[in-house]
Amino acid sequence: MATVEECRSALDRFAANLAGAEGSAKDAAALDRSLSCRITDLDVTFTGRLAGGRVRDVVTVRGEPAQKAQIRLSMKGDDLVAMVAGDLNFAKAWGTGRVKVQASLRDVLRLRSLL
Repeated sequence: MATVEECRSALDRFAANLAGAEGSAKDAAALDRSLSCRITDLDVTFTGRLAGGRVRDVVTVRGEPAQKAQIRLSMKGDDLVAMVAGDLNFAKAWGTGRVKVQASLRDVLRLRSLL
């Protein structure tokens, strides 16, 4: 089971990948949305803002945050680490229920090119 620190590190790698994104991924990274990533097996949520091609102002909250983000992801820590490492395909994980996404359909389609 991934630790909170491993999940935070994976999110930092994801943020770094966004900064270097090109093509359709760069367009998707240009969204300006609040973002949360709930790690179900650790009962922790990372919240921040996707803006200007970066994930900014990431904070860790125990449980679920009081305010709902515009893009909400929910998964196990190991799945987050595997997705960011490229070992787990986002669309496949989403289709099988390993990753849950709550966002507008347009945002989901854009997000797919980032993960």
